[in-house]
Parts: sequence; C-alpha cells; structure tokens
Amino acid sequence: MKNVEVLEKLSNAFGPGGFEDDVIEAVREELSHFQVDVDAMNNVYIRRSAHDGNKPVLMLDAHLDEVGFMVQFVDSKGLISIVPLGGWVPNNLPAHSMIIKNSRGEYIKGIVVSKPPHFMSAKEKASSELTLEGLRIDVGCTSREEVTELFGISTGDPVVPDVQFHREEKTGILLGKAFDNRIGCYAVLETLRRLEGLDLPVDVVGALASQEEIGTRGAQVTSQMVKPDLAFVFEGSPADDMYYDTFEAQGVLKKGVQIRHLDQSYISHRGFINLAMKKAEEKDIPFQSAVRRGGGTNAGKIHLSEKAVPVLVLGIPSRYVHTHYAYAAEEDIDAAVNLAVEVIKSLQPEKVRELHKSDFLKREKS
Repeated sequence: MKNVEVLEKLSNAFGPGGFEDDVIEAVREELSHFQVDVDAMNNVYIRRSAHDGNKPVLMLDAHLDEVGFMVQFVDSKGLISIVPLGGWVPNNLPAHSMIIKNSRGEYIKGIVVSKPPHFMSAKEKASSELTLEGLRIDVGCTSREEVTELFGISTGDPVVPDVQFHREEKTGILLGKAFDNRIGCYAVLETLRRLEGLDLPVDVVGALASQEEIGTRGAQVTSQMVKPDLAFVFEGSPADDMYYDTFEAQGVLKKGVQIRHLDQSYISHRGFINLAMKKAEEKDIPFQSAVRRGGGTNAGKIHLSEKAVPVLVLGIPSRYVHTHYAYAAEEDIDAAVNLAVEVIKSLQPEKVRELHKSDFLKREKS
C-alpha cells in the first residue's frame, strides 16, 4: 500500500459530523497541486488539472466525518453529558478515552465514566443496561468551574474517540479510529493521484461529503453541486468475518474490495456492477459481493439526484466500525483503488452512454 502515512494522518484527524475542519486541512496538505474547494457545509470538491467541463462527470464520493459526540452540559461535579453524532452502542463506551475540542481549538483528554465494581450493587453488576443519556465524560477535574473555566469546555463542543493509528508490518493490518470513512477518503485521494496525467473520456471529481453519519446530509449537497453522470462511493464497510459462517460473511479482511449490491439506501446499478466484476476478473483484482440487510451510504442520496445516477459502492471491510477502534487490511484498500482506476480507464463514451442511457446523459463532449 502506497502513502500509508496519508491514511494515518486522515485517521488521526479530529472530525465528527459538522466539525470536519481538521480532516479538510489534512486533505488540503496532500492535494496541494489539485483544485480544492470547500463549501459552507464542509463538503470538499477536488478537480484534476485536466478537468474539461464538457465531458460526462464521474464523482468519487467518500465522507469526511466520523462518529462522535457533542457536549450537552457540564454538571455540578464537573462531569460532562454528551449526545451522539452518529450510531453508538452504549456498552462499547465506558472506560474508554475521549478527546474534546473546545472553542479555543484546544484538545482535552477525558474518560467515559465507569463505576468500579467496589461501588456497584449486586443488581448493577448483573445488569448490562446502559443508556447514552446516562454516560458522562470525566476530564480529571474536581469541580464544574475547573471544566468550564480552566479547560474552556462548554455546551456544543465536539468529542471523538482518543485513538492513534498503527500499522502492523507482520500482517499488513492497520489499526485506527474513523476507518468509517477516512479509508474511503484515502481511496478517493489515491485514485485521483493514479489518474493524474491520463487523458480520460470523463471528468473525474472528488467529493468528500460532511455529515454522512447523521443522515447522509453532505451528499445531498455534493450531488447537487457536482451533478454527476456516474459515481463511485468508497466506504469503510463493516466487516462481518468475525460473526458469520465462511459462506455467509461478505465483508472479510484480505478477501478484496467489497462490491455492494444492496443496502437500505439503494439498489445497485446492475450494468455498473457487471462492468466492475468483469474488470476485476480481467485484472486479477480480488473482490467480494455483498447484499446488506441494513445500513446505507451516500449512494442513497447520490443515485436519486438529477435524472438518476448509476452508482458503484466499493467497500473496504473494516472490523468494529462505530466503536473506538477498527482493523482493516492494506491489500483490500489497494484492491478498491485498483478497481476504481481500471473501471474509470475503461469508460469510453459508448460505455458511459450505455450505463446512463444516452437520452438522459447530462454532458456530451462537444
């Protein structure tokens, strides 16, 4: 895997929904030679130097935000109440470290409060019931005043897990936070790099969307702005290899890029799926197909935009997403990027017209 340090920077960056600024700065640093624009919602648009403006447009989507929290209030003891920005299971949170970013731009470490067994009743020990409303963060203070005045923490401040990226050289496995979906952001950046300098029959535009974890909101705007004719959605997709039988699991580490056929947000475009699978077989790119009973991606908003958009969702299996930590395999990331590059290079005008239906194609090269 090339440029693993880029993924490390993206994974470590602070960026829950609505607070993606640090991630955007990391993207800008890596793409200084591309045209990079940011809108009022923190959506990022990336155009190649060879952008034509008259060709059909292919959008590369990934979302910038990670699951996190927002401070609701600080109580009299200095404990901090939080509300979720994205989907969390309450039992995954106690005793884990968090980072709060205050309005001064300072980062403060804290711990999600966990009552030691010494102070728990027998009923509490036997119960596994937790609620997000009941969880608090302790930043090591002895009063509310220390929290609010010394650390400057107040209502509305964002919170994310406190995790540092690690690459295990022996296995090629990566550990970090926010793989859903900084892995997707990395795939967009790397795909654009690989395509730079090539004469393509389509204009390729990267669109890194904000606020996916709280309702795929950013993609509603990016699809309106970019007006794609075709789109790829890169996603750090939940790996299921630790929970299911070999023939049931469809998000397995080291089995390649995941081509998604169905989830709760969209039904895939069969022609796009067929093209991707054919190209993967031709180029010996490992892939696995997935039909999901739940979940969704930005494809849900993108495929409904304008006159409808054929979308291909390429997942990189990531274990334990929507928790503090995740595992992913370098070779699966490579497979996703390799497949995207090969499919894009094969998109001659007649193939674009075939996928999109020529009567509804929004752009034709003059």
